[in-house]
Amino acid sequence: AMFTASAIMNMKSHMFLTYPLLCFLFLSSFVNGQLDYKYYDTTCPNLTKIVRNGVWSAISNDTRMPASLLRLHFHDCFVNGCDGSILLDDTSTFTGEKNAFPNRNSARGYEVIDAIKANVEKACPSTVSCTDILTLAAREAIYLTRGPFWSVCLGRRDSLTASQSAANDQLPSPFEPLVNITAKFVSKGLDVKDVVVLSGAHTIGFAQCFTFKRRLFDFDGSGNPDPTLDSSLLGSLRSVCPNQSDSDSNLAPLDAVTINRFDNVYFKNLMNNSGLLESDQALMNDNTTAALVSNYSRNPSLFSKEFAASMVKLINIGVLTGQNGEIIKNCRVVN
Repeated sequence: AMFTASAIMNMKSHMFLTYPLLCFLFLSSFVNGQLDYKYYDTTCPNLTKIVRNGVWSAISNDTRMPASLLRLHFHDCFVNGCDGSILLDDTSTFTGEKNAFPNRNSARGYEVIDAIKANVEKACPSTVSCTDILTLAAREAIYLTRGPFWSVCLGRRDSLTASQSAANDQLPSPFEPLVNITAKFVSKGLDVKDVVVLSGAHTIGFAQCFTFKRRLFDFDGSGNPDPTLDSSLLGSLRSVCPNQSDSDSNLAPLDAVTINRFDNVYFKNLMNNSGLLESDQALMNDNTTAALVSNYSRNPSLFSKEFAASMVKLINIGVLTGQNGEIIKNCRVVN
């Protein structure tokens, strides 16, 4: 359900969570303390309102957009840090990240960021980075789907380049085993708890059939479905994704119970063998991750709190500040 502007502001007063009051000290070694909650307070005081209105408008037109914006942000931060590089189009000097395998024909929301950036440029020309806009947009998207709210340190600058090869190498894949996915998180300064809690973002959004189809028809190479997949879910997924190549891009909800609401039902689904992706259900095959799944399935407020904490870690990976990068005027091309 969509909310009125006054309801959104009232919700904020009821949130048990804002995160935290001081920018994380452990970040200071590589950001030189230049990120600040009040970074744009004088140079672009209406920034948060502009971003929130832009995200709200986008969600009104497309209920998939919150998941898409969060994924876009995640895919930016995981490739050489949160630097807006995923927003850059290919040029004669570099092949960007938009057509890397994890992003091609699946990453979306670029036009939403373009529209918000245009409104920010009108209000505060050449002031706010595309990276900060994407970071705020992802936060607002989750908040507007009744998820947690976290405070965002601002002052990131935009990358002057992008890397298709880095996107192919560094982004976790639903086809990888849990140990490989965890290693990719650890390489970014995250840990196994972050793997589980950020996987909880799959409480919203959709996946294309090709990302899980082998679980439905030929999981073991001899024509049998994945034995861990709940049988009623198997039946419904086979109707969405028939065993033919032209169904590969059909969409199924990652959480079929509460499709557009950010909650802890994803973890309840895993407990019931109803995770959609192999990489989701695999969290139940490891004692450490399964214990976390169980905790989050029983305690929605714990999940909200720890999701916000993991997002605060994520949004500060490899940021550019000071004289590094630039403030790009059009998020698709360097100035």
